[in-house]
Amino acid sequence: MTRTAPWPLRPTRAALLALGAALLTGCTTASYYAQSIEGHLALMGAAKPVEQLLADPATPPDLKARLALAQRIRAFAVTDLALPDNASYHRYADLKRRAAVWNVAAAPADSLTLKRWCFPFVGCVGYRGYYDEAAAKALADRLQREEGLEVRVYGIPAYSTLGWLNWMGGDPLLSTFIRYPEGELARMVFHELAHQVVYVQDDTMFNESYATAVERLGGQQWLATHASAAARQEYAAYDQRRRDFRDLSRATRDDLSAVYKQKEALAHDPQALTAMKSEAMARFRQRYAELKARWAAAGTPYDGYDRWVADANNAFFGVQAAYDELVPAFEALFAREGGNWPRFHAAVAQLAKLPKPERLAKLRALEEQAGQTAQSDSVEPKAR
Repeated sequence: MTRTAPWPLRPTRAALLALGAALLTGCTTASYYAQSIEGHLALMGAAKPVEQLLADPATPPDLKARLALAQRIRAFAVTDLALPDNASYHRYADLKRRAAVWNVAAAPADSLTLKRWCFPFVGCVGYRGYYDEAAAKALADRLQREEGLEVRVYGIPAYSTLGWLNWMGGDPLLSTFIRYPEGELARMVFHELAHQVVYVQDDTMFNESYATAVERLGGQQWLATHASAAARQEYAAYDQRRRDFRDLSRATRDDLSAVYKQKEALAHDPQALTAMKSEAMARFRQRYAELKARWAAAGTPYDGYDRWVADANNAFFGVQAAYDELVPAFEALFAREGGNWPRFHAAVAQLAKLPKPERLAKLRALEEQAGQTAQSDSVEPKAR
């Protein structure tokens, strides 16, 4: 299974556990409680110990190979990336569906700011998760119809319980991502484990950008030290396309943000604002067509982002921002800490203690000092 989303879909990345939100909040409906609890319990009930599956002659050889690889990646996360050594990712569940959870995101027609749902302890997040795709689409339709919001429904292959449920067996490996290319599998595990190291209430962008930085830097280190040349080559082409698309999307977010800053000045002429937004979206799609042409000319044609581009809206760009907006700043922090993983995690934990405006200002300053995104992308992690 190849992931074709423009950001690492793991809120997500990742998705905060819908179960935890349902158990802790009193402001959601009984049906949402029920689907959250039942969905996660079903997922946990399907999970079996990896050691048991590896010893079982009935386990398909290709699955055994992926599970064994996942356990090597899991051990590397502890020994080399200073990520938690606990029950998570030592069991496997076949979900027999294409996503673990479907998230709903929504934003106004003139803003990239996502609608937020708030829960005790978990805090406020810019999405709402469902184990049933139809239920997610029903909410999206209602938000669009009743509130006039632009909506996005997207499946995610994994989510994090933030370590809260390690006593129940922890987060399992899932059929939704176990067959990802080696580099992607490693990144997935590293991202989700990072959520168990640092998590800040009411700051999705901080949480997801930190976890995405961990997955990128950790993924580079895994590939450099443990993967075959073929795996590195496969991943290099895949990751370059993703970086190209992220750069394009970030530029389009900047374009749209500039448009929306003018909405007060253009309050008397809403059609002008709509026209400017349409022009920005048209440029986005034209630049994407040029990207595809460049990939094809380089001998690596790819159309995996076509559906995302066709359906792109404010909710799309708002969700994507949560995953990559602050990644260059975290990469700069990693470089400042000398590529030392324990020191990096500790520095992130210190930032997490600051008021939100202050930690954001410090991260922005780090990015500026590092010389913008292109330079920070070249950071290479060092072994502990």
